[in-house]
Amino acid sequence: MNKKLEAKLKLLPSSPGVYFHKSQTGEVIYVGKAAVLKNRVRQYFQSQRDMDVKTRALVAEIDDTDWTETESEIDALFLESEMVKRYKPRFNILLRDDKSQMYVRIDMKSEWPYLSFTRNPSDDGADYFGPYYNGFAIKKALRYLRRVFPYYTRPPKQGQRVDLDAHIGLSPAAGTTSEEYKATLRKLIRYFEGGRKSLAKEIEKDMKAAAAQQDFETAARLRNRLYDLSELQRKIMFGDREFLDISKDRALSDLTTLLGLPKIPARIEGYDISHMGGVNVVASMVVFKNGVSNRSEYRKFKTKIEQNNDTGNMHETITRRFSSKNIKSWGMPDLVLIDGGKGQLDAAIKAMEKQDVHVPVISIAKRDEEIIVHSTRSHIDSTVLEGLIKNPTDNEWVERSGDYYVVNLHPGQRNAGSHSRNLRGGSLTNAHSDAVKLFQRIRDESHRFAVSYHTVLKRQKQTASDLEEIPGIGPATRRKLIRTFGSLRAVKSATPEQIVAAIGESKAKIIQPYL
Repeated sequence: MNKKLEAKLKLLPSSPGVYFHKSQTGEVIYVGKAAVLKNRVRQYFQSQRDMDVKTRALVAEIDDTDWTETESEIDALFLESEMVKRYKPRFNILLRDDKSQMYVRIDMKSEWPYLSFTRNPSDDGADYFGPYYNGFAIKKALRYLRRVFPYYTRPPKQGQRVDLDAHIGLSPAAGTTSEEYKATLRKLIRYFEGGRKSLAKEIEKDMKAAAAQQDFETAARLRNRLYDLSELQRKIMFGDREFLDISKDRALSDLTTLLGLPKIPARIEGYDISHMGGVNVVASMVVFKNGVSNRSEYRKFKTKIEQNNDTGNMHETITRRFSSKNIKSWGMPDLVLIDGGKGQLDAAIKAMEKQDVHVPVISIAKRDEEIIVHSTRSHIDSTVLEGLIKNPTDNEWVERSGDYYVVNLHPGQRNAGSHSRNLRGGSLTNAHSDAVKLFQRIRDESHRFAVSYHTVLKRQKQTASDLEEIPGIGPATRRKLIRTFGSLRAVKSATPEQIVAAIGESKAKIIQPYL
């Protein structure tokens, strides 16, 4: 351990947080979480007798360590998983195993939503929170939270007798309406998203109001809820971005300087298009708040015009995103990142100008993972980029191509895959490597989300029944036929009398010629 690191370790706090072990070149080689940063990080530099081979190899390469404090261990859990996905440290083998990811699922669209866990979130309209790599800690936190915000763990059955969970306050009490239950779940979701302080103030306000009206039973229940909420901080808490000081995020700070942004981009939106020959054309919008993904604010678009034209599809997507209705509902980003080259960037800029929206917008070209910036219409200060053109370095390459800046912050890195050609390859570290990894994370996530939606539509098309092509036959009739006969083949081999018995004479006359 060098003297600089030894002195730095003396400054470690006793709070929970996430730590970053770095090599001599500045590469992040391991990301970890800690309930007490001072104790956990120092363990790496004590006796190696009980360490496994991997940990010894890691310690041998550690040249520097940074950390970010969080308010609780659960905050650290979420931030750790996000940083592992961003930096892809080579010593985080276990955490990079997709099988270990866990999401919390709540379907607010159903009449009586329930909370469950899954490792594979599907495109079913439900809300997913995560991923988290420590399933035990997440389940433990939610057991504590259930005392404050009672919820179901399985769909309740109509007319079912009140169970023990309801009697002890873990499930909604008898007589609770669906809307009242959903209001409680919305508070739980706010807690997921970091709204602990505002919730505590709201409960305290309601408690005092109930006491003033001499509704002491309600006031006592709210008092107990407030106590349970405060006790939760001493045990384990759930949340994420609220306590992250984004000014300490080197990627965001570097990005602000590089692009001459007026402030640190607290909300970054990434867009990508996915289709197959102009069929099932979809677009994705992923949202990163304070440098980490916020799945609850992801959005997907099914284009109104199906065409094999990525620039046209991008223009439609950005036009719809910045409609007055969506601006009011979703707010405005601080930076827009387009997956594509000059054509896609130009289409996005035209769509934003048409809507009179002035937000910094750039793109990443797939071929060499180069950042494309319009010199005047991207709404950035190009001072730093002009300086890199005049004074280039070995690890930075910028050129002016007409009205565009073409920026490669990682020249020399080797090919890493068909979609990410050289952004994640190699171990080259430079002044902008943190920003590069953030770009890659947003770009890969927008690509993944777009492809997943396109795949869903493609599968639906492939499994579509011939019955859907019959005019005048709706979903209810199709379901009745399949439920009665078991398959489309059985429907085709059924007698006219059997079909009449199943769906009636009028509908049978419609479908008989097609069968």
